[in-house]
Amino acid sequence: MPTLSNRQVVLSSRPSGIPQAGHFEIRTSTVPELQDGQFLVKNLFLSVEPAMRGWVNAAANYSRPVEVGEVMRAFSAGRVLRSRHPGYPEGTLVMGVLGWQEYALTDGRTIRRRILEADLPLSLSLGVLGLNGITAYFGLKELGEPRAGETVVVSTAAGAVGSIVGQLARKLGCRTVGITGGETKRRLCLDLFNFDAAIDYRQPELDAALRQACPGGVDVYFDNTSGHISDTVLPQINRRARIVICGTASVSNWDPWPQGPRVERHLLTKRARMAGFLAFDYEDRYEEAIAHLAPLVRSGELRYREEILDGLEAAPGSIADLYEGRNLGKRLIRLADD
Repeated sequence: MPTLSNRQVVLSSRPSGIPQAGHFEIRTSTVPELQDGQFLVKNLFLSVEPAMRGWVNAAANYSRPVEVGEVMRAFSAGRVLRSRHPGYPEGTLVMGVLGWQEYALTDGRTIRRRILEADLPLSLSLGVLGLNGITAYFGLKELGEPRAGETVVVSTAAGAVGSIVGQLARKLGCRTVGITGGETKRRLCLDLFNFDAAIDYRQPELDAALRQACPGGVDVYFDNTSGHISDTVLPQINRRARIVICGTASVSNWDPWPQGPRVERHLLTKRARMAGFLAFDYEDRYEEAIAHLAPLVRSGELRYREEILDGLEAAPGSIADLYEGRNLGKRLIRLADD
């Protein structure tokens, strides 16, 4: 078979805080020959995640840092182009940690799931039917444990995870309150994702706005931000409240460790529960989440929004844009049409 050239986005220097376009460069390599047990994936869509900030910083968190000179770690979706692996014949659609690159050679260990929803757009396997949807489903179900009549507050509510959390909670009979940045995203929460109330966190009286939106207090807080927003929500939690820590998007740097209000008294006196959450803890149950979410997408009951950029050149600056709030929907990079 002819040799293929592979364009790849590599980490060229170590960022401190939010990675910028200048921390990456595009290089070209040659795709190696397949060995027995390997297969080659042609990436069609690349994902852009807030978590990528942590992946490229020097201090390890839940995964080792991406090394300087290494292809940027990323979830990607594509089609098997060549195969010497009996479990992944040519033409199979897959999603996994395949990197910011045009082609990915793997033995299957980096694959997270085969994509069986052929009637739905492949891009959804990186969003509402991918890590974002899985995160929302298990974080809310297993840690939030919402019950009908309760109030669920979600930060970054117009985002790829938060928007799904709000819709799933509303289907369970909860009052849903979204916190987001700017009037455009606030309207998205109300008009597209059907939150009962939506608040712009940039307004000067956030505390008062939250109290007005949650007259009965907060039973579940799905926290994607940490920082000032969470400092405002936590004093308003109810007895036996559940706080799901899913992200810390508001904190640009954890060295030195930022200091803030103490939450222990709220948790103690209200007998509330706060727990961190990673979707990777539920990897053996991903299909459970997809089986729940896919019919809702097909029926139109679960709405989503995508922001698709074209070409590998769009990748280097795409993480910084997330933290500046420039995206309206799940951010993806399209490399080729399927």
